[in-house]
Amino acid sequence: QKKSKKSSETLTFKRPEGMHREVYALLYSDKKDAPPLLPSDTTQGYRTVKAKLGSKKVRPWKWMPFTNPARKDGAMFYHWRRAAEEGKDYPFARFNKTVQVPVYSEQEYQMYLHDDAWTKAETDHLFDLARRFDLRFVVIHDRYDHQQFKKRSVEDLKERYYHICAKLANIRAAPGTDLKIPVFDAGHERRRKEQLERLYNRTPEQVAEEEYLIQELRKIETRKKEREKRTQDLQKLITAADTTTEQRHSLYMKPCVSCVSSINTSCFDLFQAVPETAGIKFPDFKSAGVTLRSQRMKLPSSVGQKKIKALEQMLMELGVDLNPMPTEEIVQMFNELRSDLVLLYELKQAFANCEYELQMLRHRYEALAKAGSIGPLSAEGAHPDGQAGLGIEESKGDAKDQIIDVVGAPLTPNSVRRKV
Repeated sequence: QKKSKKSSETLTFKRPEGMHREVYALLYSDKKDAPPLLPSDTTQGYRTVKAKLGSKKVRPWKWMPFTNPARKDGAMFYHWRRAAEEGKDYPFARFNKTVQVPVYSEQEYQMYLHDDAWTKAETDHLFDLARRFDLRFVVIHDRYDHQQFKKRSVEDLKERYYHICAKLANIRAAPGTDLKIPVFDAGHERRRKEQLERLYNRTPEQVAEEEYLIQELRKIETRKKEREKRTQDLQKLITAADTTTEQRHSLYMKPCVSCVSSINTSCFDLFQAVPETAGIKFPDFKSAGVTLRSQRMKLPSSVGQKKIKALEQMLMELGVDLNPMPTEEIVQMFNELRSDLVLLYELKQAFANCEYELQMLRHRYEALAKAGSIGPLSAEGAHPDGQAGLGIEESKGDAKDQIIDVVGAPLTPNSVRRKV
């Protein structure tokens, strides 16, 4: 019997297989207590602690009267409030902000504030409404006595009020103090509202036309940036070509094509190194260690596949081996030759683009001349080879369809056939 009692006291429930320990702890505990109904904070691991309720006394609340300082009629209201706060001010009274509207005397008005367009009674009425409605000029304009006084707009009321405030600030300010005088531009406000009214009264056709013009303006700005970029690139190419030609003309004689194709080292004595200004910029292998000369002949990644194919075709047409023997002199000559050929290729591409744009501008000019917008082409505007501009036969029909947007569709180097 003693053994059975001990075994019953030490009897525990085993966690089912496949159930996580945390889930099992939510279901059972060591003391077999039910799970708590309220969340409680415990530091005893998975053991649950019952929430202790009623340990402190509840703070008493009372139904008490209060007054709002913003009201001038002394109205009494009631609400629930803690008993400890009895007799204190209304907590929301700190949000009762009022605008300080200046007050002027009869003498000040006659000396400084007199205006032929405004009477004193009308000015007093305006300032009385400004105090009542805290400078809400839309409400002031709605409550303004337009029957007794002259009909005024919101801008007229604002202009009169801020003009008097600025005058009083200048009069009452101490000498040598920096004043922040409120300024109201009534003319600007009237123009703004007039423009807003016009904008609101637009027809759907006018809105569509404006959106179309905005899109065209964005296209024009984009094309202008592209033109400027192409002009800069073309100027760089021309400058690089002129600089390279002048330097090499003054420093050495160009080796013949046969010498380049056969890589004759006797001609290299006249071939001096010239600093590269354009074309291909080959990387410098200044790091320590062993490097191959053929690595210096490898084209950098900045050269595109299209340029590489054009360069290979030009070298084949000149009869130059694409993979010559990589001696020190041949590597330098071969790299400079390829750099010059790439520069020549870029110049031809830029020339083809400029020629295409010139032809399209001439075509547009002729279309406008035929439509009657401008005069006919002059003698100076004729094509250099004596032919008229392209597309004259295609310019029949509506004049609007004849005008081609030239700047938006220039030929790229992809669409121009290269001439060697």
